[in-house]
Order: sequence, then structure tokens, then C-alpha cells
Amino acid sequence: MNDIDQRIKINGVKNGLLLGVIVTALSIISYYFITAANQSPALFVAAPIFFSVFIPIFCVVFFCFNSRKNIGGYWTFKQATTGIFTMFIVAYLIQFVAKDIVFDKFIEPGGIQKTQMAAINAKATILKQRGENPKAVESNIADMKKDFAQQQHITIGSTIQGVVISILFIFLLALIFGSLFKKDPPYAQPS
Repeated sequence: MNDIDQRIKINGVKNGLLLGVIVTALSIISYYFITAANQSPALFVAAPIFFSVFIPIFCVVFFCFNSRKNIGGYWTFKQATTGIFTMFIVAYLIQFVAKDIVFDKFIEPGGIQKTQMAAINAKATILKQRGENPKAVESNIADMKKDFAQQQHITIGSTIQGVVISILFIFLLALIFGSLFKKDPPYAQPS
């Protein structure tokens, strides 16, 4: 049993590295997509959902089936949750370091402001297409700018709180995926 548990953790780390690279790449592609091609408000909304929800879920499902197959086709709820949590936490660390620290701080330091401007432009376009009066459009845009200004003040405490909440959320997701992908071995019938 210890050998299987070790293989589950090793598979979790390997799959987590791959998943982390995929999620980071998709996040960067999504950023460039919404900041460069923001002519359509529908694309502004749909692109992040597609790049950050649908494709990663497909990858997670593939990695879960692959991990289960690599250990013989069966794993208990605890083993599934352990392997999936290991995969998720490694992927989160890769994405946090590569996207949130390296990319956002060094490669694209003004990325948050560009994303906020794209959001403001998309909101303004949506409101104008609905036929809102110009004062209501200006009021909504002013509210968005005020909300974005409040989010600029990031402290170490809020960063730590965000990481802790993310880890709890990752554990909850691992429990859900573990319950979906567990496959108990068949019990031997006594002869």
C-alpha cells in the first residue's frame, strides 16, 4: 500500500507540473486576448471563462483518469483526493510564481491596469448598446474605477489571506474530484 501511495504522490507532482504550465500559459493567453482583442464585449466575457474554466477542467479530467490508470486502474477516495490535491497544489504554486509574480511584476507590470481598462471599455460598450443614457454610463464607469482603485492597495496580510483561501478552495475541489474519480477495487469473493 505504501508503494501505491508513493506513486500517487509522484504522479500528482508530475501532473501538477504539467497542469501548472498549462494553466499559466492559458492565463497569459487570456490576458493578451482580452487586452488586445477587446472589440467585442462578448469575447471579453467568454474568453476568460473558456481559457480559465473549460480547458483546465478538461485537462484535470484527463490527468485524473491518467493517474488512476498509472496505478492500476483503482484508487480509494483517500488516494484519489491525495493525488488530486497534490496535483492541484503543485499547479497552483507553478501558476502563482510564474503568472502572479514573474509575469505580472516583471514581464507585464502594467497588466492589471490594461485589464481594468479593457473591462471598463467592455462595460461602456455594453451599456451603450443597451441604449443607456450617457450619464448612467459615466456613473457606472466611475463606480468601476473607484472599485479598481480600492483593489490597488494590496498588503502582505491580504496576499496571505488570499493564498490560504485558495488552498482551502483547492482542497474542496480535490474532495469533489476525488469523489468523482474514485474507483474502489472489486472485492474478492470467497470460494
